[in-house]
Amino acid sequence: MESAFDVLAQAKALEAQGKNVIHLEIGEPDFDTPAPIVRAAQEALGQGYTHYNPSQGIPELREYLAAEVSSTRGMDVSPANVVITPGAKPVMFYAISALAEEGDEVIYPDPGFPIYKSMIDFVGAKAVPLVLREENDFGIDVDELRSKITPETTLLILNSPHNPTGGIIRGEQLEQIAALAVEHDLWVLTDEVYWRILYEGEHVSIASFPGMAERTIILDGHSKTYAMTGWRLGFAVLPELLVQHFVKLANNSVSCTATFTQRAALAAGQCDAEIEAMVEEFEARRTMVVDGLNAIEGISCRRPAGAFYAFPNVTRVPMSSDQFARCLLHEHGVATLSGTAFGEAGRGYLRISYAASRENLKEALRRIEGAVKALKG
Repeated sequence: MESAFDVLAQAKALEAQGKNVIHLEIGEPDFDTPAPIVRAAQEALGQGYTHYNPSQGIPELREYLAAEVSSTRGMDVSPANVVITPGAKPVMFYAISALAEEGDEVIYPDPGFPIYKSMIDFVGAKAVPLVLREENDFGIDVDELRSKITPETTLLILNSPHNPTGGIIRGEQLEQIAALAVEHDLWVLTDEVYWRILYEGEHVSIASFPGMAERTIILDGHSKTYAMTGWRLGFAVLPELLVQHFVKLANNSVSCTATFTQRAALAAGQCDAEIEAMVEEFEARRTMVVDGLNAIEGISCRRPAGAFYAFPNVTRVPMSSDQFARCLLHEHGVATLSGTAFGEAGRGYLRISYAASRENLKEALRRIEGAVKALKG
């Protein structure tokens, strides 16, 4: 099971040997960070914002984010409930470290972001997969979720829009899931890092339902929305009870998040036009990729509702998804990920990031079709 960074390293090694590779493996917007954010960072550096700051984050950014989350999720958030982190991954580490231990059970999506399971395993808890099925558009089957809950279940992890499938959890499903969380006294970690990259409807957070704000950790960040992957800037919105634990974990692991990047993020509110244009372009690429994949005999692909990933079914290709991903990279110069990088339920699928130029996507589709034809003889 190879991760995106493993495949990236292999692709770079092939490029160093002179092979042309189209990169569809990394989940990273190919756009530049919007200019207002870059300018704000430059100004912050010039003004000396290069020193330590509180482990919880600078007050100005926590206030800004509290207001943003309050307005976009329809809930009342205080700056005291916000913790700034260097990227969104620490939120996963802190939440699972604080809420799960040996003997506890944690339900997580499969396929899903691989850090969920690896962190559950790391703390010694039992990882309980909740399979997301293609026939349900990779949404959650609430009855199946109900069957997974036991007296040992402490934490439920959700991700919408979803990596790797692009599926979403709809409002009526979230309402039922919220009722289950309240009934069984569960904590919920909701990964909403792709919330603005949505092609239909409005984003709904489970934290906005009755009884959920006091048991939900919202995970969000700037990497995907603002094309800031290398800036490493994420944040959590969480109940007051957990804030001190997150701050202590941040203090002992990363000290704090870089001050000048936090100052730069204050300019994010000036970037709505850039974000809308980025999502519009992603939507056009989604159409190109999904239609192109469905035109290849032996491949089928659902239309994702959010994020920037296609998750085509390749079970009719005459080799496993792992083998096919390696074949595409080493023989055809297309870097993708096997669905198994995201869990056992991803077997038989590929994850394709369409955060690449239309020209590269068109050529990648041509190469994928050529690969399938060659395999079928």
